[in-house]
Amino acid sequence: MSAPRRVLCLCGSLRRISSNRAALEAARQLAPASLELALYDGLAALPLFNPDDERDPLPPAVLALREAVGRADALLIACPEYAHGVPGAFKNLLDWLVGSLEFPGKPVLLLNASARGSHHAQQALAEILRTMSAELLSTQAMPVALPGAGCGSAQVLAAAERCAELRVALDRLAAELA
Repeated sequence: MSAPRRVLCLCGSLRRISSNRAALEAARQLAPASLELALYDGLAALPLFNPDDERDPLPPAVLALREAVGRADALLIACPEYAHGVPGAFKNLLDWLVGSLEFPGKPVLLLNASARGSHHAQQALAEILRTMSAELLSTQAMPVALPGAGCGSAQVLAAAERCAELRVALDRLAAELA
């Protein structure tokens, strides 16, 4: 049997208790044996993007991000919507990846964890990722309709319908990486 494909999970929220993080943590537990999911937790440590700083030596948090992306076979992103857009901290993460050699062509699957359907941010995020030369694995974010802020992974895993939605997304990811 071949080694599992590495998937880096990126959460676009800085909240301590985030439904997007909960979805990614639940996905880690539900992932088939062919996928190994790892959650990136350095979002808050990234400095504000400045093109003047995009040179050797890179800030350590940026170097760690780029190395994690480089080791991954694909990215699984769950990002909230804030004021009809991508939260600034997550856009900052993406800005640090624009000039990287690790990101172009990287397969990416988006999760939409909003019960209200945060379509503005999802559309903007997809456009940003296409501009960055990501290989989007779906034209639409995969829905995982969580109740909102304060939802934990235990709540996600306790809901059969949410588990089924995550399994659909994970099966899609596994099939694309096979």
